[in-house]
Amino acid sequence: MLLLYVLTGLFLLLSLILDRGKTQKAIKIAWKKFINIMPSFIIMLMLVSITLYLFPDKLIVKYLGGENIYKGTFLGSILGSITLMPGFIVFPLSGILLKKGVSYMVLSSFSTTLMMVGIITFPIESEYFGTKLSLARNVLSYFIALIVAAAVGILYGEVIL
Repeated sequence: MLLLYVLTGLFLLLSLILDRGKTQKAIKIAWKKFINIMPSFIIMLMLVSITLYLFPDKLIVKYLGGENIYKGTFLGSILGSITLMPGFIVFPLSGILLKKGVSYMVLSSFSTTLMMVGIITFPIESEYFGTKLSLARNVLSYFIALIVAAAVGILYGEVIL
């Protein structure tokens, strides 16, 4: 992450050197867009925090680590669709859940839907892209996540064709 910050700073500095006027104009435009999206972003963060509080990792393990891999995969995909976490939290959490007995297939459905499907972010997304497109993207992403989970299950020998 630090590398991305350093690269961004270097490119910004290079842009300032090459054309100070355009860079300042771009920064002003970016700042205005940031301020416009901030209320929606704060609401989304509040909803995410509440959701994470309601679904602690012990509860997730209880329902996802059971004997029925298909039930766990379905529940994982539903929980992942409702919840929202950044990748730097999802992947360590998946490692913890794996150590506690959750299968790769379930973790795949959970983490893939976490990253691709956004029920919590749907109002914001539909505001910018329209309800029809947002709904289509989320439904398609959900089914793709289930296909990915099935492929992971087959790859790791958890599901036999």
